Amino acid sequence: MKKSNSTKEKILDTAIDLFSHSSYSSASIRDITQAVGIKESSLYYHFRSKEELLNCIFDIYQEEIQKVCPPIEVLDHLLAITPPEIFLQQGLQKFKSYICDSPKVSKISRIISTLQFSHPRARTIILDDLYEQNIKFLEIVFTKFIELGYIHNHPARLLAVEYQYPVFSLITQYQIMQFDGRDTSSIEKQLQDHVLFFFHKIKK
Repeated sequence: MKKSNSTKEKILDTAIDLFSHSSYSSASIRDITQAVGIKESSLYYHFRSKEELLNCIFDIYQEEIQKVCPPIEVLDHLLAITPPEIFLQQGLQKFKSYICDSPKVSKISRIISTLQFSHPRARTIILDDLYEQNIKFLEIVFTKFIELGYIHNHPARLLAVEYQYPVFSLITQYQIMQFDGRDTSSIEKQLQDHVLFFFHKIKK
């Protein structure tokens, strides 16, 4: 059983490598099985098709990005013990850590990005799981900041959008530079400066 699971994991890891460095369409089942060192029949024991393999990769990504935002039920406790500026900085670092600094998730991000206009599930993941999930969470956070008297009373949804969309853009730049092996320190500084600047503008 352990060997079977190990083979499945090797297939997934190899597919993620190939799909992220070439493309989903150009990497064939034969390419994957040759790289793993198994017969095609062995792959089909674990995955009925290349599409099913891709959907398992999507599942991995969705499971990982669910970990970015803390559970709502612990949010009040976290805000009670963490200054709002520090909370935003920690949240940004956690977001970057899960999306960019995990090699597997970073590769899957590239796969999803390249498939966003050709695969409906890739679009759903970007729009709903990545963008909307984070915006909704931040809307709750900013609502609580307003209620606690930390920031001026602005529409919480607007604050979430104005805060997070520059983060999405900078994270994309970070991922591209990271892929090219370039120095990302300037983007990391811009991310930190963004948190400081934004909070300074809205705090009471």
